[in-house]
Order: sequence, then structure tokens, then C-alpha cells
Amino acid sequence: MHAREIHFMVEQLNTAYARCIDSDRLEEWPDFFAGQCRYQIISADNHERGLPLGLIFADSKAMLRDRVTALRQANIYEPQRYRHLVSSIAVLEADDLTAVRAEAHYLVVRTMQAGDSEIFSTGRYSDVIDLSGERPIFRERLVVIDNERIDTLLAIPI
Repeated sequence: MHAREIHFMVEQLNTAYARCIDSDRLEEWPDFFAGQCRYQIISADNHERGLPLGLIFADSKAMLRDRVTALRQANIYEPQRYRHLVSSIAVLEADDLTAVRAEAHYLVVRTMQAGDSEIFSTGRYSDVIDLSGERPIFRERLVVIDNERIDTLLAIPI
């Protein structure tokens, strides 16, 4: 596979991921991950200091499915929508063509039920992407947020 093809696959994965969340198709969100995976949202400060505590941690697709079930059935939060803007996609390593390390910057704008929009989160995705199957999936997605805290319940995945 050529570098251009790999970059295109990573870009398409990021695009599909953002569209899934922004379209409220959260039941499909875990399908972007391998069975054994890592999904973590952590502040840039904690990440840079090597402190492992994050806002969300999951180490399997089953945990991600449980999170979606809780969002739909147990958690109570004001209806809201996200709009992801993902840019500066970079493939950092592509050693064996079965997995690549990649990074991208993101900005999430949140619109509340009343129509007010605000920047909800900015940061970067640090990913390990499995390319060995029919379509690319995340083995690891580390969401490093620039803000040190979220002002309200972090309900929807970033």
C-alpha cells in the first residue's frame, strides 16, 4: 500500500467516525473499534505529565457498547448535538501495513436543545489503526483534550 492510500484510509475512517457521532448513530460507534481496544479521553495536562487518570476509559468494544446503552437508557442529560471538525491528519508510523499510528486535530461544537452553540472541546486524536481487515478500525483512540475539564456531563463520545 502506498502512503497516499494509507492516508486516505485514515482520513475516511476519521470522517465516518465523526459523521456517526454527529448523526446520533451512537449504536454504530463501537463498530469503529477492535474487540480489544482502548478508548480514553484525557486532559492534555494529565497526558503530558504521565498521569493516567482520564475522563473516560474503555478497554473493549463491549465497554463501549455499555456506554451507549447507558446513554440511551440510564443517563439523563439535556438533548444536544455535536459537530466535529477534524483536520491535520498525519500518519506517523506505518511499519508493517497491518497497523498505523496516526494523529489528527479536532474541534467539537455543541448545540443545545435551545439552539445555543458553543465550542465544547478541542484537542487531538492519537490513534493506532488496524488495517488488516475489510475496513480500518481503531485498536486505540486516545482523545487528548485541550480543556482541563468539561463544564457538564460528558455524555456523547468525542
